[in-house]
Amino acid sequence: MVALELIAKLYAIERRAREQTLESEAIKTLRLDESLPVLNELSKWIAKEFKHALPKSQIGKAMNYALNRWDALCAYLYNGSLHIDNNPVENTIRPIALGRKNYLFAGSHEAAQRAAMIYSFFATCKKNQVNPFEWLKYTLENIMDINHKELSTLLPQNYKTLQESTLCSS
Repeated sequence: MVALELIAKLYAIERRAREQTLESEAIKTLRLDESLPVLNELSKWIAKEFKHALPKSQIGKAMNYALNRWDALCAYLYNGSLHIDNNPVENTIRPIALGRKNYLFAGSHEAAQRAAMIYSFFATCKKNQVNPFEWLKYTLENIMDINHKELSTLLPQNYKTLQESTLCSS
């Protein structure tokens, strides 16, 4: 319970920084002022409790893991542009991780490569804030009329620019 309460305090500090839309330097200062004492308290608690945990138990392994990587855990304190955790990255790659076993049943190596290409196109659409359905529809409708040297103009990252220039000329 102690560890969860201390971790909750750390996330409350992060939430406050987000709500106040603080700049990186201000976040760093906030973390050093408020998060560092909480992390110090957490470190002391883990070190004390680790002495009473069985080393091969799940909690013992978790505490040992945390203590061995403590400096890396605290690195976010000194850079306001870093996140407290890697949740944004994990959320981004989750669809890939969830589908990994399904990709084994693509049918063939070539089918798996085509699937990877489609995933890449859709990820590029997402990154460039392009509607994947609209992009794919446009691409399929126009691919036959385009010179093979200009195929790159159909890529998702170029589609948005193309659509904006079409809107401006109308």
